[in-house]
Amino acid sequence: MPDVLLLLPDFLLILCGFVLCRYSALNRPVWESAERLVYYLLFPVLLFNSILRTPLQLGSTAGLALGGLATVLSGVVLAYALRWLPAWRGESQRQLHASGAQVAFRFNSFIALALAERLQGSQGVAWVALLIALCVPVCNVAAVWPLARHGGHGYWRELSRNPLILSTVAGLLANLASLRLPEPAALTLHRIGLAALPLGLMAVGAGLRFGALKQAPGLATALLSIRHLVLPLVALLIAQILKLQAEQRAMLLMFAALPTASSAYVLAVRMGGNGPFVAGLVTLSTLLGMLSLPLWLMVLNWL
Repeated sequence: MPDVLLLLPDFLLILCGFVLCRYSALNRPVWESAERLVYYLLFPVLLFNSILRTPLQLGSTAGLALGGLATVLSGVVLAYALRWLPAWRGESQRQLHASGAQVAFRFNSFIALALAERLQGSQGVAWVALLIALCVPVCNVAAVWPLARHGGHGYWRELSRNPLILSTVAGLLANLASLRLPEPAALTLHRIGLAALPLGLMAVGAGLRFGALKQAPGLATALLSIRHLVLPLVALLIAQILKLQAEQRAMLLMFAALPTASSAYVLAVRMGGNGPFVAGLVTLSTLLGMLSLPLWLMVLNWL
């Protein structure tokens, strides 16, 4: 399939969610429940099962793992640095930054897993599962910190209750312990995980909205530029420095160019942040990703 069409099936699911939410009886309250189902059950099960079934093989994937962590940490540093610029030091701007900073470095794992399978089959899924296992805890810790700090929430309490962090840690521990589930249990988890990708993508579509970006267009532009322009360039540089093989270089670039996590909206709302502003960022990032991801893959092929 040509690069420009790689994301088409995933974005058709997003479009389905958008249409169903606005033009059918499956309105916003239905999708709010679906978001909670994905966030608290389906996606944690998918993460746990993917990590449990993935041979870590740190020797052959150390470079890819290091590249993924370095890319994510670059996004965290750049997103946090925006807070100190004079334009965003006011109290209202600080709340918007605390809510939206996560958009610059978090990534949409639904799209990552779907696209990895389309690009490189089971090997691509295994590599992306490893990146998710290593980077999701970093992203969630970095996302929770400014929200907890600004909203007065208990930081460690929020971390200890985050379902993505809990499922990731559980998957890593089970993998390192060489845990093998009975076949009926493994098959059940697998089937639950299969529901996460299509329902998660449709929930993204159901939550699409733009209006709140008018509150801070400059901040929105800066955060999305980090997500869709700076981090792919960082990934290309890191891949060159680490001399990654071609397939892993493609995976790292794809990982760096992903749209932001749709669960960023849920996290912002649950922790008292500015949900509409984050929803607008997620919406625009999702649409930008449809264009930027194929373009970055074309750049890699050209290089």
